[in-house]
Amino acid sequence: MNNTIIASGVQPLPIPVRDVVPWAVFAGLLLLLAIYFVGAEEGATSLIAGNNVHEYVHDARHLLGFPCH
Repeated sequence: MNNTIIASGVQPLPIPVRDVVPWAVFAGLLLLLAIYFVGAEEGATSLIAGNNVHEYVHDARHLLGFPCH
């Protein structure tokens, strides 16, 4: 048998926007950094010398449609 108890009148508390904004900005910056490393970290815009970053994200570049050859 199923013994589910349903509480009536219980409503979730809303999360204030001011609590979400710092996390959203942080996540956005991390995503922009990831897109930079996948899409532009080679050649003239390279921040890290060598070919290691390019080789590490090589398959992700092709998956996301960035040309690299």
